[in-house]
This record gives sequence, C-alpha cells and structure tokens, in this order.
Amino acid sequence: MSNINGPLKVGIGGGIGTGKTSLTEALCRHLSNRISMAVISNDIYTTEDAEYLMRAQVLPIERIKGVETGGCPHTAIREDCSINLLAVDEMKNKFPDLELILIESGGDNLAATFSPELVDLTIYMIDVAQGADIPRKKAPAIKKSDLLVVNKVDLAPHVDVNIDRMEQDVKEARNGLPYVFGEMKNNNGIEKISDFLISQGGI
Repeated sequence: MSNINGPLKVGIGGGIGTGKTSLTEALCRHLSNRISMAVISNDIYTTEDAEYLMRAQVLPIERIKGVETGGCPHTAIREDCSINLLAVDEMKNKFPDLELILIESGGDNLAATFSPELVDLTIYMIDVAQGADIPRKKAPAIKKSDLLVVNKVDLAPHVDVNIDRMEQDVKEARNGLPYVFGEMKNNNGIEKISDFLISQGGI
C-alpha cells in the first residue's frame, strides 16, 4: 500500500455488540506484520475498547488511541469529526510511514455513516442475532457502506435465522456492492475482509 497520499483510513461502524472490536483485533493480527497500521477507537464515556486492544497486544500500545466522544457516537464520525481528525493527525505525525488507520466507531444505529472528510472507506457490521429482517430494512449503512460484514453466522441455528434467505436479502440490499458473512471471533471471513482492504489500498 502506498502512503504517498497518506494512509488509507477505514471506518468500522455497527450496533453495540455486533463485533466491531473483534473485527479490529482480527485485522490487526492479520495485517500488522505486513503493513504499518494504527487504530483509533471511539467510545462515548470510556476508552474501554482501546484498552482491550492494548491488553490483547494486537499492536504496539502507541499505535492504539482511544477517543471519548462524550455524546452520540455517530456525531463524532459524521457531523463533527474534529476529535477524530486530530487523532488521525497525531498518528500520522507519530508514524510517517502509516499505510492503514482503522477508525472504530462507538455503537451506532443503521443510519450512521462516516464523514468522507474522515475516512476513505467504510465497513459496516450487523450480526445474525439482531434478526433476519435487518438487511430488509435497507438502511443507508447497509446499502451504501463500501463493505458489509454479517457477523456471528454460527448463531443462526440458535436464533431461528435462515442464512441462505438472509444472504439473498443482503445481496438484494447491496445491489452489487461487496459483503462478507463470517465469525470475527473465529477469524472466519477475516481473509476476505483483509483482501478487500488490500485491493482498495493497493498493497
């Protein structure tokens, strides 16, 4: 990935508990030995997710930054993303060779989107336990994110979700845009997500 124009900035959004931090952790473990990367993790009143990533040692501690948004999570990634832009600048100044920055949103809703001023690409996450009807809602994040990740497919039999039907609904909602079904905790799908980022970033 060339960093002539700066690092590729990837926003990771999704509802509470959909697996954003698990995805971030898995991507760090999968890609950090190949490229220079950093993580900015948003929480409303804590830096709990960032602290978890630090304890898990997915990256050197100085490459992980927690941001306390102090309010509605998607405000800090869309309406007023200045706090995140400052964090991006801080990471770029610390690591001039940065190729990838993952920006994890706090738990947000299906209408949440990232400002194009903040990120180059968006990954939005839903999970099977939210219900089979989520893709049929065709919310902006589901229809327009650069990549949709449907997490926790292993739970489908336990929550009465027909994965084949859900995938048909996802395919229709995405209208040609890419999506991945997987289990972030078990690294199922991480290779496809990593390949997507590599292809977009030109590694």
